[in-house]
Amino acid sequence: MRRTSGPLAVLTSLFFLWGFITVLNDVLVPHWKALFNLTYAQSLLVQFCFFGAYFVGSLVYYLISVSSGDPIGRIGYKRGLLLGLGLSALGCALFAPASLMHSYAAHLGALFVLGLGFTVLQIAANPFVAIIGPAEGASSRLNLAQGFNSLGTTLAPLIGGWLIFGQADAASAVRLPYLGLALVLVLIAVLVQLSPLPEPPKAERIAGSNALRHPQLRWGMVAIFCYVGAEVAVGSLIISFLNLDGVMGLSEEVAKHYLSLYWGGAMAGRFIGAVALNQAMPPVKRLGMMLAIGAAIFALLMVLNATGPVSVAALWPMALLIVANIAVAMLAKGSPGRTMGLFASVAVLLLVGVVAGQGPVALWSIVAIGLSNSILWSNIFTLSIDGLGHDTAQGSSLLVMMILGGALVPWVQASIIDLLSTDKLNEQAFHLSFLLPLACYAYLVWYGLRGSTLRSNV
Repeated sequence: MRRTSGPLAVLTSLFFLWGFITVLNDVLVPHWKALFNLTYAQSLLVQFCFFGAYFVGSLVYYLISVSSGDPIGRIGYKRGLLLGLGLSALGCALFAPASLMHSYAAHLGALFVLGLGFTVLQIAANPFVAIIGPAEGASSRLNLAQGFNSLGTTLAPLIGGWLIFGQADAASAVRLPYLGLALVLVLIAVLVQLSPLPEPPKAERIAGSNALRHPQLRWGMVAIFCYVGAEVAVGSLIISFLNLDGVMGLSEEVAKHYLSLYWGGAMAGRFIGAVALNQAMPPVKRLGMMLAIGAAIFALLMVLNATGPVSVAALWPMALLIVANIAVAMLAKGSPGRTMGLFASVAVLLLVGVVAGQGPVALWSIVAIGLSNSILWSNIFTLSIDGLGHDTAQGSSLLVMMILGGALVPWVQASIIDLLSTDKLNEQAFHLSFLLPLACYAYLVWYGLRGSTLRSNV
C-alpha cells in the first residue's frame, strides 16, 4: 500500500488540476466576452479551441496507432505523462504574453496548446492509475482519481471567479492565475519524474484491427460527441443565462456559485452512480451508502458556498435534487444502459424547464443537469467498448476523438443565440438555444436504451 500511495497521490493531484483548469474555461467565456466585446459565438471559441485540440491530438494519435502501433505504449506511460504536462504548462504560460498583447486570438492559441497537453494526459493518465497497484484495486483507484477530478471542477468556478472577476484590471486578470497553474504543472511533472512509477510491457501492433465495424462503438462515438458537447455548452452558458433579467438577473460574482453547484452535482452523481451500479452490494446497504454520500457532498457544497454572496438557506433545493438523483439511480436497478437512459431522460425534462421556465424554475433546472451528467461519460465509454476484443484500444482512441463535441456544440448554440437575437428577443433566443443540448440528450436516451445493444454480425 505504501509503495503505491505516493504515486497515486501524485496522479490524483494531476486529475484534480486537470478538472480545475478545464472548468476555468466556463469563467473565461463571460470574462472575455465583456473584455473583448464579443458576440456569443465569438466568446464560445474558447471551448472550440480547447476541445478542438482534443480532436486534432486524438486524430494524430489514432493515425499513428494505425500505422505504427500505440504511441504511448511505445514511449512509456511516464514519458507520455511528462509530454502532456509539458504541453499543458506551456499552454498556461502562453497566457502571459497573450494578456500583454491584449489579443483574444493569442489567448485562443494558448488554450489550443493547453488542450493538446490535456489530450495526451487523457490518453496516458487513466491506464497509468490502473497499473500502479494490484489489478483488483484498479477500479477503486480510477474512481478515486475521477472523484478528485470532479472536486477540481467544483472548486474552479469559486476560486477562478474570485481570481478573475475580482480583479480591477480585467485585461491582466488571467495572467498571474495561469502562470501559477503553469508552475504547479511543472512541479507535478518533477514529481512524476521522481516517482517510481511502473511501466506495462511495450505495446505491439495488432494486425487487422478495425474498431469501426462494431455498431455499438459507432453509435457510441456519436454519444460521446453529444454528451461532451451538451455538458460543455450548458456549463459555458450558465453564468450568462443566470444574468438574464427574465431568469434571475444575477451578477457574474453571484452566478459563479451556481456554476459550482452544477459541477458539484456532477461530482455527487458520479459517486452515487458508482454505488448504484454495484450489484454485489445488498439493496438496503446500497441505498444507505448513496444517502450518506449525497448528504456528505451536499454538506461540502454548503461549506464551499458559505462565505459567498448566496445565502446557504437559498441552496436547499440542491438537497432535494440529490435525493431525486438517488431515486432515479435506484430505478435503473444496476443496468448501465438503463441508468444512462434514465439519467439522460431527466436531463431532457430539465432542459424543457430551461427553455420554457423563468426565475427559480429555470435556475434549478439548469443546475440540476449536472447531476444527470454525472455517470454518462463512464457508461457511454464502457457500453461502447463492450465486446470489442482486440479492437478495444483503437476504439478508445476514437471515443476520445469525439470530445470534439465540446468544441462544436457550444459554438453552434452560441451562434443560434446571435442569429435569433434582436433588441426585444435576446432572452427568448437564449432560452430557445437550449433546444440544441436537449436534442443531444434525447439521442443519449436512445443510445442507452437501444443503440448500445446493437452488435455486428461479423
